[in-house]
Parts: sequence; C-alpha cells; structure tokens
Amino acid sequence: MSEPAPTAQPAPLFFECGASWWWVLFGPVAAGLLLLIQNSGGYGYQPLMPAVLMVLVSTMLAIQVKAARIHTSVELTATTLRQGTETLRIADIVMIYPEAKRPTGWGKPQPEKWQEARALGELSGVPRRRVGIGLRLTGRRTVQAWARDHRRLRAALTDLVPEAVPPGALIEPDLDDDAEESSW
Repeated sequence: MSEPAPTAQPAPLFFECGASWWWVLFGPVAAGLLLLIQNSGGYGYQPLMPAVLMVLVSTMLAIQVKAARIHTSVELTATTLRQGTETLRIADIVMIYPEAKRPTGWGKPQPEKWQEARALGELSGVPRRRVGIGLRLTGRRTVQAWARDHRRLRAALTDLVPEAVPPGALIEPDLDDDAEESSW
C-alpha cells in the first residue's frame, strides 16, 4: 500500500515567536553572580545555594517563556492567521480597519470601535507591548489581531485581504455581540 504524501505546511508570511529562550539564561547568570559575591565576601566558593538559585530561576523563566510562546505567538500563512492558540481562516476576513490614531497629549481621543472588540487568542485582551489591528469578519463580527511588529502584519494582511477600509468610510455599523443575548 502506498502511503499518502505528507502535506507540507505553507511557508509563513509573518511570524512572531512570542518570547525568546535566551531569558532562561538569567538563572545561570544569577548563580554566577552569587558565586562571585560569596567569593568577594571572603566565604569562598559554596556552590549549593547558587545551584538552587539557578534551578529555581531557570525553571520559573522557562515556564514563563513556554507560556508566552504558546499564548502570544503569531503566524500568518496564505490561508490562516494564528494568534496564540486561536486560528482564523483568511477567507473569513472581510476587511481590515484603518490604523488607529495614536493619542498625543492630555485630550486623548475616544478609541475606535474596533479597539474595544474581542482580541484574537485566548487572552482577555491584546497582550502587552503589542498593537491591535481591527478586522471585520463574516457575519459582521469585529475582532482585533495583534503583533509587536503590527505594521508588517498589517501589510501582509493587506496583501491577502483585498479590501482595506479607508479612514471614515465604514458603511454598516458593527453588531454588538452581547446585544443579541441581552433581554434589554
């Protein structure tokens, strides 16, 4: 019997890993500094406490990095957009909202309607140090995609989704997801 040919994953057009494993090296660095402090204090080299510190710090940072790589990674291919563990088909994206204006001063403008929409992924909002990109999906739903390099993700999405909305040209208002469930 012949086995089916393995399906190759399409090459990503945009990718962010979420966090770097280099952070785990703070454990050995902290242990090395503790050894130097012990030696400069006249106690000699006593490796037990620095080894315990290295294991604890490295373990905690490894857990944090692994979580960040799962929940804050972004991958865009020609057919899908993955934000954390949520995957969205590019075919479901109807249009891309224009970039929001940055607040510059005391009189901060009201956020755009899409900035209050649900962020893609399982996190409660757009992760820290990332910027949201408003997307309108089929069924008049609005969500936020996000990335650190949001301009590059927006450019890649614009190449895949032909309709980007110019500022102020929204035709139909968005539906509030809670409005249908509410009895008010």
